[in-house]
Amino acid sequence: MKLAGNNLVLSLKSSPRYRWYILATASIGTFMSTLDSSILNVALPTISGKLDADLAILQWVVTAYLLTISSLLPVFGRIADLLGRRRIFSLGFLVFTLGSIMCGLAPNIWVLVGMRILQAIGASMLMSNSAALIIANFPPKERGQALGIIGTVVALGSLTGPALGGILVGLLNWRSIFFVNLPIGIFGYLAARIVLPQDKLLQNKETFDFAGALFFIFGIISLMFAISTGQSWGWHSYPILGGLILGTLSLACFFYTEVRVPNPMIDLTMFRIRPFLIGNITGLLSFVAMFANVMLMPFYLQHVLNYSPAQVGLLMTVFPLTMAISAPLSGRASDRIGPIFLTTCGLVVTGISFGYLSTLTATSLFWQVVLGLFLTGLGVGLFQSPNNSSVMSSVPPQKLGVAGGISALVRNVGMVLGIAFSVSLFQSREASLLSGVNNPTPLQQVTAFVGAYHTVMLAALSIALVAALISLNRKGYTP
Repeated sequence: MKLAGNNLVLSLKSSPRYRWYILATASIGTFMSTLDSSILNVALPTISGKLDADLAILQWVVTAYLLTISSLLPVFGRIADLLGRRRIFSLGFLVFTLGSIMCGLAPNIWVLVGMRILQAIGASMLMSNSAALIIANFPPKERGQALGIIGTVVALGSLTGPALGGILVGLLNWRSIFFVNLPIGIFGYLAARIVLPQDKLLQNKETFDFAGALFFIFGIISLMFAISTGQSWGWHSYPILGGLILGTLSLACFFYTEVRVPNPMIDLTMFRIRPFLIGNITGLLSFVAMFANVMLMPFYLQHVLNYSPAQVGLLMTVFPLTMAISAPLSGRASDRIGPIFLTTCGLVVTGISFGYLSTLTATSLFWQVVLGLFLTGLGVGLFQSPNNSSVMSSVPPQKLGVAGGISALVRNVGMVLGIAFSVSLFQSREASLLSGVNNPTPLQQVTAFVGAYHTVMLAALSIALVAALISLNRKGYTP
């Protein structure tokens, strides 16, 4: 049995398609973590009733997961650079799967929140190393294509989650959405142990920067907590102001530490590499703009156009479906012509989509909404794969893990900022449009909603175009 297993491993690693097996293994982790994020949203109303949790408490099922991932992505990227990507990536499957099982067995809401944190630790191990595994094992001429396939996997996870979640909750119960990760996690762990290449540890005995890691974790958690809950708790409340101040001070201590220790957790000199710096800035702005619409579009469809939840879910799939098709094509093209043209065009198309969405009205037709979501998916698909390839290809091989962690962190921070920005701007503009109206009629409420939505979309358009101008400065790229 052992001999047969060894023969299988040797056969895989001697195959000319070995790098594609590595990509398939990395895709399992990406799919599982993406699926779990999207599948949960469908079950939240059911969880609220079954575990007797109101919305204020229930939000921590999502928030705790997001805060944990955001704080740990670069940490596990750095740990993987020191201890080996195969080891950390494999362990990520086990931790995520254990967390999923414990979530499914949770007797109350706070145990569920705690186990979501355990899940997020495993997801951080997976997400911080998937891109690094691909870049380390693919030649430059195929990296964009490989990362484009990962983009498709992300889109497929987003597409599959709501539908699968609805089926599982309807046929079984809410706990089944967590148990579905068990076979995926076990298969992913076995694939990682069999397929991924043996780790080549650093020979210069670098140490882990514990002080920097602690400052970073505390700073990111404090800031992300304040940003994600500031709108609901009040931006002038003591917990939010405290989070902003403590987070800023902690990150200042982090940067102070990083420039003085011999082996920093994040080598800040990486940001002197222009493609790395430009790619992360434009990536952040892209996600801020994108999530402004991701947050508000379902409310527009349901509250203004009066579509049913099922119709809303169907319409919203246009965005990830278009991205799933365009991302690998854009990635393959970037391998031939480089990232500058494609990333810039992608951001321009994204901006155009927001400009178009700002023209939607209370009587817009189905196909008009589809066109707007199609343009957004096309723009994001054109941008993401070449941008990721540009960022990851610009750093030394021994820094791939922490670089992947930073890129994933930028994505999560962009999501949080986009949601906070869009909600704050939307509510402020809506209140301004309804000022002086004591008892607004349904027509006045709809008119104010559409006007506020237009304002947010125009702001998102501006952000996307600023990102496009920044992307043009991606000089110095060498695949």
